[in-house]
Amino acid sequence: MRGLALQSEDGFSHESLRQFYQRVQRRQPNEEGDALAFESLTMSMHNVSAIDSMEQIDNPYPIVRAAIIAWYYATYYASKSMLAASSGADPQTHALTAKVWQSDIVRPGLVKTPFDLSITDITPVHVREAMDGLRNGNRHDLNTEPTDLEMAYGAILSYLKGTAEYEQWRLEEQVKASAAYRDGGHTSFRSNAAKALRDVKLRPAHVNYLVQAFRYRGKANYRDAIYLSYGRNDTERLRQFVSDLGAVSGNFSLMAAHYVARRVVRDDWEAYVADIGEYSQFDLPYELGEI
Repeated sequence: MRGLALQSEDGFSHESLRQFYQRVQRRQPNEEGDALAFESLTMSMHNVSAIDSMEQIDNPYPIVRAAIIAWYYATYYASKSMLAASSGADPQTHALTAKVWQSDIVRPGLVKTPFDLSITDITPVHVREAMDGLRNGNRHDLNTEPTDLEMAYGAILSYLKGTAEYEQWRLEEQVKASAAYRDGGHTSFRSNAAKALRDVKLRPAHVNYLVQAFRYRGKANYRDAIYLSYGRNDTERLRQFVSDLGAVSGNFSLMAAHYVARRVVRDDWEAYVADIGEYSQFDLPYELGEI
């Protein structure tokens, strides 16, 4: 999260996002899709605002897990708003949302760095090749807290690689449970026949920021949760962590808002901005009127 915060400090101003999305064309009117985009964007902003409010609490320990959940849902609903604005799509599961986001938003280049990093085809050989290309000599990883942009990028890449390897394992377990694997008498993926069964699953699979976010929420909120409430006193680091959660989700949500504004009916966007400004009962995390 520190790496994402450092990498997204620049490039997420209103001006830079206007430039990034300047060639995005307004789509044909879609009242239902626009309403879904506005609803999802409101949900995203509400969660970012929640984290911003949590930052004011002196002791971060009671609220840190809630901040992680708010970070995830700020991200999830921001991505939903982009999908609704793109095509009116409304995928009903987190996994399907990540899949459609990959095809409709990531692949066409509609996501800003560092949220654009992804790998399609997660066979072991391809993941190694993809990571070598992305790293381009950067050897920083998650074992050292990043303090500059190069270290931050290395940490982000390490989490991308770890998520790809986790997805490999998860899909391999599905293959091992299949009739084809059992009937073939396979006990590992060493044989070409077993690899072929595995690669049919791995080759079309992908990892992207949403897949990583879902994994991160699970790891931080469940597996690692004991370290967020027990043991040595890490108050200052947790304060930084909560601040980073807010910064990262806020930048991602702002990116989504700029994309939505370029896709929906212009007059409806202006009406939405006026309406949310008048009736919102939470502090908006960014100025919609500047979009």
